[in-house]
Amino acid sequence: MRIVLTVLLFISTVFAMADKAGVPKSTQMIMVTSNDFSSSDAKLQRYSLQNGKWQKVGKQIDIKIGKNGMGWGIGLHKIPLSATIIKKEGDGKSPIGIFALGDAFGYEPYEVKYTYNVMSEKHHCVDDGNSMFYNKIIDSTKVAKDYNSYEVMEFPANYYKYGIVVKHNPDNMKGKGSCIFMHIKDIPTTGCTAMSESQMVEIIKWLDPRAKPILLQAPSGEVKGLIKQLQNL
Repeated sequence: MRIVLTVLLFISTVFAMADKAGVPKSTQMIMVTSNDFSSSDAKLQRYSLQNGKWQKVGKQIDIKIGKNGMGWGIGLHKIPLSATIIKKEGDGKSPIGIFALGDAFGYEPYEVKYTYNVMSEKHHCVDDGNSMFYNKIIDSTKVAKDYNSYEVMEFPANYYKYGIVVKHNPDNMKGKGSCIFMHIKDIPTTGCTAMSESQMVEIIKWLDPRAKPILLQAPSGEVKGLIKQLQNL
């Protein structure tokens, strides 16, 4: 409890200084925190930058992350030189770091202000590191297939009924991890960040493309360092 309170106090102090340190380019942030590197349980809190200060939006919710916890990923942040747990393809870990959010998606059309794409069985997210489409969502009917492993973006389960792309590994480096989303699920994932359908829809409706929303995701002990980096983005 003491660690959590210390982190919250630090967040409040740094956020209150946002107007003095320079307004970040992003004005919407989703923060996901877990107790440690191995936990698959996490908390999610939304924030909005108002008058130079980060303010909480809505209630904190309980969510699920990777079944094997978290590992440092590739995004807008710098990975600490001391980091030993690094995310890689197939490790069952959600990425640690600061990440831009990509488009929202789902199985049916949905009118929201955030960019939203309808997915079907023909849409594949490629996780084959030998493919030129690695870590990309593609229309499989419009490309020359050069991959053997992929995720179908619409299937009988409701996991991708609504979701958001997390821009992890934006340069699509082989083996560094692919197809990371925020989506619907009530059990640990293979690397994504998951919650209930109603919670996912609420986030999509809240997102504003003009705010350039980001995801800050980490075990509680790594949050301070990432918030310091956030000031320089």
